[in-house]
Amino acid sequence: MKKIYFSLVAIAILATSACTSGTAKKNEKALSLDELIEKHPDSIPLLLKRGNERFKNYEYEKAMEDAARAFRLDSNQFDVRLLYANVLNNRTERSIEQVSIAQRHFRKLLTAQPRNTEVLIGLASTYSQFQDFENSFKYINEALRIDPKYRDAYVLKGSNYAVLGKPDLMKSSYETAVQQDPNFFAGYLVLGSIYENENSPLCIEYYTTAYQLEPENREAKYAMAYAMQHFGKLESAKEIYRNMAKDTAEYYASQALFQLGHIKQMVNGDLDSAMYFYEGATFVKPDFVEAYHNLGVCYDLKGNKPKALKSFSKALKHNPSYKLSRDYADSLGRIMGL
Repeated sequence: MKKIYFSLVAIAILATSACTSGTAKKNEKALSLDELIEKHPDSIPLLLKRGNERFKNYEYEKAMEDAARAFRLDSNQFDVRLLYANVLNNRTERSIEQVSIAQRHFRKLLTAQPRNTEVLIGLASTYSQFQDFENSFKYINEALRIDPKYRDAYVLKGSNYAVLGKPDLMKSSYETAVQQDPNFFAGYLVLGSIYENENSPLCIEYYTTAYQLEPENREAKYAMAYAMQHFGKLESAKEIYRNMAKDTAEYYASQALFQLGHIKQMVNGDLDSAMYFYEGATFVKPDFVEAYHNLGVCYDLKGNKPKALKSFSKALKHNPSYKLSRDYADSLGRIMGL
């Protein structure tokens, strides 16, 4: 009986242990990536996952934290070295020395995987930053021979052409990039900007596509509204601006109010409504120089020169070199004999 008893106890212990283990695994699944890394700070797969996510979201400084830690843990892993090189090569405050270090890493990676298109484009990018476009295009074209549909190769081509002052080739490259990847949000924003600079209403289509891909992206939303405003789709633009005026982001809320004021002033000739929106813009963003200036112009047009001067002085307080307000204030001062 004792043997049976002890066997049953052992089974119970094992069952409890298995249950506890299963519960632990289940609990870990509920943890966020940040929480998992806090629990397992030396897990290279977790660091790589978060680092790559941050890199794709342009959070380069945060990505560097993960890349550097993973690199210290094991610099021989291909994916670790690739993330580290990518972040070094793209971070905002990168130095020439850091780009050189990234280039050495990409070369080493290329030795291990000579047909890796991400490595080829990373290496090409380092040459672009050194203004060595001959070598940059060499590695871009090598990547495209391996994969003619590789989106990032066309993106880098477009960036190179922008620096070289070849806007048509830049536009063509970005158009090819979005053809290869119809969900390429940043590509549509760039194309929208290119067409806007060409004074082409086609920019609305590209900005709208970007907005549809990321409806919560304020930059795309504002760019779409601004393009609509300047190409005659005023009602659509105003609807978007009214929505953005409620935004929690100071910059976009104030810009939306300013543009509503601009439409009221310049299109409708409704100075009172324009002033209401300009004042709203300065309330949201107290250093909004252009809003103070336009408010001053409205006061002057309504015949209230003292308040106009006061508005111009507020603009100049925040930007003493703002020429429009300086010239207008000087002109009013002469008229008023000040």
